[in-house]
Amino acid sequence: MRGSSLAIAISSISFLLTVIWGGPFIRMLRQLNIGKIIRIDVPESHMAKMNTPTMGGFMFLIPITLLTVILNAVSLFGSRLIGSSILVPLAAMWGFAAIGAVDDWEGIRGPRRGLGMRGRTKFLLQCLVALVIAYALKEILLIPHLLWPTSPIPLNLGWFYLVVAAFVIVAYSNAINLTDGIDGLAGMISIGAFGAYGIIALMQGQIYLGRFCFSIIGALAGFLWFNGKPAALYMGDTGSQALGATLAVIALMTGRWLFLPLIAIIPTAEVLSVIIQVLYFKATGGKRIFKKTPIHHHFEMIGWEENQIVMRFWLIELIGAMLGLSLAFMS
Repeated sequence: MRGSSLAIAISSISFLLTVIWGGPFIRMLRQLNIGKIIRIDVPESHMAKMNTPTMGGFMFLIPITLLTVILNAVSLFGSRLIGSSILVPLAAMWGFAAIGAVDDWEGIRGPRRGLGMRGRTKFLLQCLVALVIAYALKEILLIPHLLWPTSPIPLNLGWFYLVVAAFVIVAYSNAINLTDGIDGLAGMISIGAFGAYGIIALMQGQIYLGRFCFSIIGALAGFLWFNGKPAALYMGDTGSQALGATLAVIALMTGRWLFLPLIAIIPTAEVLSVIIQVLYFKATGGKRIFKKTPIHHHFEMIGWEENQIVMRFWLIELIGAMLGLSLAFMS
């Protein structure tokens, strides 16, 4: 694959940058007393995590952004603007990071301490940002609406694409957010999904997009250096919403977003578990299918250790990503 060697090198640099500044960043969060508030409805084992530094998404967001801008500086500010397409996933990343940061801050210091931003407000902001990004994908980047493996030409969805793209972005920003409930889980799962789409981008000749994916992988690996159990910090909504939205935008830019539910199989399962639980609860007048959702909490409550859940979910994610990758190029 063209550009794969440099992509791997970029991943290594991104990892080193994140690890180097991770320690000082955590100390800064502690000095500012930015600690996680644990809700009383989570498993009892989580209460020991109270006041662990959160909003840790900035630990990987900043190195990703700096590295991407530096690597694309000539293209971004030169006459050809070859790498300008990377501005769209970067905009999505920081747009949803801003929403997540406000949500985190509201939960730590705001009037809704322990709860965060109101769900309706957060959803409306997510939809607004997602529609702007969807418009940029359709009208500015002119990306293929949908690439079907057996079709020689892209399928055109017309203006309906805006609705589809915005839905995918909002859905997966919340899917990764729901996945972020156990030390190391969201980071591990995201590495698998971004890896699959990084390979897809490189195979399609989208070199800049592929490099961007691998810069995210390296930064997430650096973040996991501090986020593995017992976690020294959490990414918070600042990181999880940004990762989910960025993953969705990258999937849309490749045109292979139809395989996102399989490539991101664990976040998909986390969302579905919540939907199924709520619908069943309402339909049966209070009965539950799972002991608790998102589904990783169900496995906690039946006796699985956190490290077991992370490893087993990551293995499932790896299989899903490989299957999605193979189906994306099925002829």
